[in-house]
Amino acid sequence: MTVVACPTCAKKVEWIDANKFRPFCSERCKQIDLGAWAEEKYTIPAAAPTDPLEDPLEP
Repeated sequence: MTVVACPTCAKKVEWIDANKFRPFCSERCKQIDLGAWAEEKYTIPAAAPTDPLEDPLEP
């Protein structure tokens, strides 16, 4: 059996079909994570955009 940490509270969770909230431990942790996505708290770092008229293949 695989055991993972809940992404919200780090509680150990069994990865089984009976756990309908996996990888979360509960509905509460699942909703907290969804709220964080809705508030745009998760971001992916990116480089500053370049000039859209500039051809990146042109030397």
